[in-house]
Amino acid sequence: MSLPSDSKANLHAADASGREQDQQWIAGLHREHLARARRTTLAVRMTQALLLVLFFGGWELAGRSKWIDVLLFSYPSKLFDQLWRSLLDGSLLPHTGITVLETIVGFMLGTLLGTAIAALLWWFSFVSRVADPYLVVLNSMPKVALGPLFIVGFGPGMLAIVMTTLSVTVIITTIVIYNRFREVAPGYIKVVRLFGGSKWQVFRYVVLPDSFAVIVSQLKVNVGLAWVGVIVGEFLTSKSGLGYLIIYGFQVFNFTIVLSSLLVIAIVATIMYRLVAALEHWLTRGGRER
Repeated sequence: MSLPSDSKANLHAADASGREQDQQWIAGLHREHLARARRTTLAVRMTQALLLVLFFGGWELAGRSKWIDVLLFSYPSKLFDQLWRSLLDGSLLPHTGITVLETIVGFMLGTLLGTAIAALLWWFSFVSRVADPYLVVLNSMPKVALGPLFIVGFGPGMLAIVMTTLSVTVIITTIVIYNRFREVAPGYIKVVRLFGGSKWQVFRYVVLPDSFAVIVSQLKVNVGLAWVGVIVGEFLTSKSGLGYLIIYGFQVFNFTIVLSSLLVIAIVATIMYRLVAALEHWLTRGGRER
């Protein structure tokens, strides 16, 4: 028995009205979620700023009140005065620039070489089995111990510092990315193989895309590792850079220079980290959109 046309029209109208109400309800929930997320983000940012103000304010108060040894720990106003004078006399920017350049070079080369070696180990399983214990030994070895070898082998300059940085970044990058290559779901690989795909196609269309998020995430880790390698290298051989300023401040027993250099390192390293985090967000979001 069929319904009259008027009844069908009423049913369609009621169904459309119900769908519209559902959509409005979902949209309202989404707006509430976004508003809560914005409030939470604002609260986090305000708390972070408050902690930073309290830290520097407490440090300043402790220094001026002689609650701490100002010879060793100084206090923020002295640090900023030191940085301002170094900026005016033209000594701060060259030291900062050379350290940042060495860090960027070591960071990029470490990531690229580590990824390339990981791909090589995945491609040749025999090589990976041979290299496995050596990677473990190299990763556990204190990299500072290799510094004198790099200085003798590459000379007391930027190349030795970059090599020290690579010794810190390459091995851990290789291990992390190679382990990710090995953990790719074998079902995906079998599908490509069944359709006649070559090993290169398996790597290009399955292994590498599936490991992309880990590779990009490793960039953030390598920022910190690159800074460690550069500063250690500058401790050992450099006559310029922020690491050199730290050693110089220690030698003349001026810990204000030491702490102001550490403050510059913290600021620049944070900026680099945030840039890499923004790059990670952009790349992974682009991958999801594609």
